[in-house]
Amino acid sequence: MVSKLERKIDQGTGREKADIVLKGGRFFDLVTGELVVSDIAICDDTIVGTCETYHGVEEIDISGKIVVPGFIDTHLHIESSLVTPHEFDRCVLPYGVTTAICDPHEIANVLGTEGIRFFLDSSIETIMDIRVQLSSCVPATHLETAGADLPIEKLLPFRDHPKVIGLAEFMNFPGVIHKDPICMAKLEAFQGQHIDGHAPLLSGMGLNGYLSSGIRTEHECTSAKEALEKIRKGMHILVREGSVSKDLHALMPIITERLSPYLALCTDDRNPLDIAEQGHLDYMIRTAIANGVQPLAIYRAASISAAKAFGLRDRGLVAPGWRADLVVIDTLQNCKANMVFSAGRRVTPELFSTRKPVAPVGLDSVKARPVLAAHFGVPVTEGKTSVLGVLPGKIITEHRRFKLPSDGNQTTVDLDNDIIKVAVIERHGKNGNHANGFVQGFGLKKGAIASTVGHDSHNICVVGVSEDDMALAANRLGEIKGGFVVAENGKITGEIALPVAGLMSLEPYETVRDTLHTLRQAAYALGTTLEEPFLQVAFLPLPVIPHLKISDKGLVDVDLFQLIGGDAK
Repeated sequence: MVSKLERKIDQGTGREKADIVLKGGRFFDLVTGELVVSDIAICDDTIVGTCETYHGVEEIDISGKIVVPGFIDTHLHIESSLVTPHEFDRCVLPYGVTTAICDPHEIANVLGTEGIRFFLDSSIETIMDIRVQLSSCVPATHLETAGADLPIEKLLPFRDHPKVIGLAEFMNFPGVIHKDPICMAKLEAFQGQHIDGHAPLLSGMGLNGYLSSGIRTEHECTSAKEALEKIRKGMHILVREGSVSKDLHALMPIITERLSPYLALCTDDRNPLDIAEQGHLDYMIRTAIANGVQPLAIYRAASISAAKAFGLRDRGLVAPGWRADLVVIDTLQNCKANMVFSAGRRVTPELFSTRKPVAPVGLDSVKARPVLAAHFGVPVTEGKTSVLGVLPGKIITEHRRFKLPSDGNQTTVDLDNDIIKVAVIERHGKNGNHANGFVQGFGLKKGAIASTVGHDSHNICVVGVSEDDMALAANRLGEIKGGFVVAENGKITGEIALPVAGLMSLEPYETVRDTLHTLRQAAYALGTTLEEPFLQVAFLPLPVIPHLKISDKGLVDVDLFQLIGGDAK
């Protein structure tokens, strides 16, 4: 009986026909930067031959095409695609993303270990290789009420799972620097494994202390200057371009052949409508090249550099002995996937039918109490009122202050200055807390938008001009078990149900994509000027940090200012 290893050697040496041979094309050598005319021989899940002539049981003519390694999304929350891992697999793999390194941070904040198990079970079945980083910050902050709590004792049983890489983005960087015991316990337990970072704007000695904990990667850089300091200090920078956070253009100056070994690509949060209209990592590659980035630099970042950063030593090159994750494209510039191979399997619609289904979880996770219009009142106070300032294309917000108009003893919206109401309503059934505030930058002139996707604790977040429409939209979320809702003049004008933990749909991604298009039009009818109004609503509950106090030595003192949140303290 010939073993799998022996078969690979026999096919690589040409003693036996290869299982599959791609003939007539060229491959992009990410070591030399050359386009090499070559057959590519595949046995099982492995490339076994290049730079020679091969014969195969199946021979595929790719004349005029170019083969590149499969793309690796190094940091994302699949929940933000609004579909389950199985549907994400079917949606994104045809674009050439053969590996996705996900952090189930969102579902973990709602369901805890049940959510992590759902993702791990799903990752065993998907055609693409989904790897999981264990969520390090559940709850993300003490300022909100999350649905779960994941101390180190609850994470340890998952540490040795074959799909687990390590510890996901360590958002509590002040806790690391100041040696918070909860942070220390998690960091100690994962020493020697990959630990992902999350430290926006951190620099100097504070950054040095953060990195001394063993953290190696970072996706929160928003400027070339910030990225260069972190690269110099040994970090691998994950260039991000999602549906809300768009950092690709700002970071293009560092995407060079010299720095590409220390770069990777990620989407963080990207929905099916944007994927359908623009693409996924292929969109980042096209955009970078169109703006002057050398193809070798961006393709390295999309594959081999990403693989090395996360210890995936079997993928990222078109070479014998490497995993047969391959994308056949027209040109390096257009990066259009004509054909995709995942672990040697040609990706076809029929291939996805071989997966076993995984039962959905968290179908009754929305437990918010019904609200009335009166619950959205904000009493008049002396002086100026704190207002959240939305920054288009970013998840960070600003702390602004305005003298707002009033009606009797209630502070009201100021449409002339684009200031409307925002509220967060606890939806995990723990305390029923409710907090109100104001936000600037949505462009709404009427109605309301509500969501159970509310980073990071995923309570209900609702913005609006009309308190009646705010109550209508928020209450509708409970009826559909979570999702997004648009209300105008006392009517629901758009909605999408996301019953899986209030975060993901049970529908095919095509249905989600089409519904999002209709939903977006309903939001635009309210006057919003934001490209992604729903994800912008989803990120509003993040605590505002107006005073990130960094000393001349880079040490951090965070003065957290909570405008809104699951807890109205």
